[in-house]
Order: sequence, then structure tokens, then C-alpha cells
Amino acid sequence: MEKKKSPRNKTIDFGEEEGRIYIDRAIAPEDIGEDTVNVTVNGDLFEAAKRMKKKSVDLIVADPPYNLDKNFHGNKFAATGAEEYTAYTEKWLDAVLPLLKDDGSIYVCCDWRSSMVIGNVLAKKLKVLNRITWQREKGRGAERNWKNGMEDIWFAVKSAKYAFHLDAVKLKKKVIAPYREKGAPKDWTEEENGKYRMTCPSNFWDDISVPYWSMAENTAHPTQKPEKLVAKLILASSDKGDLVFDPFLGSGTTSVVAKKLGRNYIGVEQNPLYCAWAEKRLADAEHNKEIQGYKDGIFYERNTKL
Repeated sequence: MEKKKSPRNKTIDFGEEEGRIYIDRAIAPEDIGEDTVNVTVNGDLFEAAKRMKKKSVDLIVADPPYNLDKNFHGNKFAATGAEEYTAYTEKWLDAVLPLLKDDGSIYVCCDWRSSMVIGNVLAKKLKVLNRITWQREKGRGAERNWKNGMEDIWFAVKSAKYAFHLDAVKLKKKVIAPYREKGAPKDWTEEENGKYRMTCPSNFWDDISVPYWSMAENTAHPTQKPEKLVAKLILASSDKGDLVFDPFLGSGTTSVVAKKLGRNYIGVEQNPLYCAWAEKRLADAEHNKEIQGYKDGIFYERNTKL
């Protein structure tokens, strides 16, 4: 007997037949023109990249397959040796970097193992500015190792001229030990439900919630990134109207967040089912621009009631 889904379960998890209306909204790589924007491309990344306009992209947000055995709903990625994964990383970076403007930025997501490869490859091709580490509060334990509760994001640019909007990504945090100067609050404000300070973001993020079943952004994709995570990258390193490109779109998070934040987008995904989920989320974003953990231009700590 098929298990009935709870009314509170908002996970997007329909099949290709049900999602045909959304799959048909995606385009093929051969349909890409120089002025194509705001599309989901269903097909091979390397074919798509050949057809995109060179130096047209302001920001790349990439979440390539980690060097792990993983089944992406029929599309299987097999773990390889370090040399093979290095060659794969170089191949896709060589395909997408010509699309990036001279003042553009790229963020690449990875786990601890693939991070060692990706960081080294990026450093040979670009100026690496930082490695962000974010805390995943979900994940399975390990009997003979430490549970993996962190992931990395490498931040790199082409030149010294790049966008970085600090004020757009400051974190609103509760003040534990409020300090006063001459009786007045120093760098904090008192509100109805506590004392808060706007703090500069570091390269360690512990305020991210991985999507779960009762969140509208959640899908059945096995490695989906949170909208809040991607929102920080987009707000920091692009302006409204800029073009954001995701070469490994998955269930659409980068495109959805770009749309919600007033950016243009192109996402490439080879799995038609994931394209359908992405297009469903893009359709939902027409009338719902909320991003969990972000409201009225402010990022809040994890589990803060907005």
C-alpha cells in the first residue's frame, strides 16, 4: 500500500509523467542564443556552454558531483581517484570560466574530500579569495570516523575588480553580553524580543538549515542546497539584473533564488526530472518570494522566529 503523504509535507517529489508540463518549459542546449536568459537547459553542460555568450555571466554558483558514489534518480556518479576527479574538475571549469565576465565571481560547493582537489584546481586558474565552511546539521553518523557535519564553498575571482556587497549579507545575532558605553548600547539595539547586533559575516556559517519535509523549498533531490545558503552568495557577489549561472542546477535552487532576488539566471541540468522540479519551483516563485531565514534584507540566526 502506498504511504499517504502528510498534508504538512511540502516536498516536491512528482515523477516525469506528472511533471511533463514543467519539463516542456526547459530548453535544449541547441536552443540557446546569445541573448538567452531565465531558462532551465535540459542537456549536456559542455554542449550548453559552447553556445552561451562568452563573458556574459556575472556570477557562477556551481555544485558539481562530489567524488562519491551517488545515484541522482537514475543518473549515477561513481567515485574515482584523485587524478580522475582533478581532470573532471579541470574539464568543467575550462568549459564555464570563459563565460564569466572579467569582474565576475565563482563559488564552488564541495565536501571535505573533493574540496582538496577543487581548491587546488581553482588556484591554478583564478584568484582564490576564501573557503567558506558551513555547518550541515543533518547527516548520518559513522562507526569508525567522525560524523561529517560540514561542507565547503570556494570563492574565487578573475581579477581585483569584483563585486562584494558586505551590508547585504550581515547577520542579525542576539547579543549575549551587551556592552554599554556612557550608558548607551554599543553596536547593538534593543527590540521587543531581545538585544541584537548586525555582525559582519565570517567564512564559517552556522545559521543554515538544510531543507526538510515541511519547507516549501524542499525536493527529493539527494544533495539539494538551501535557498538561504545560495542567497548569501548571490547577494554578496551580484547586483539586481545581473546574470547568475549554475552549471549543475539540480532541483533549481540557484535559479529560484536568483529570480526571487531580482537577478537573471541560466541553469543547466541533464536530468529531466530535476528540470521539472526546478521549473515547478520557479513557477511557485512568481507568487512566493520568501527565503527561509532571510526577511526584509536581514539574515537571521538558525531557528530564529521571523
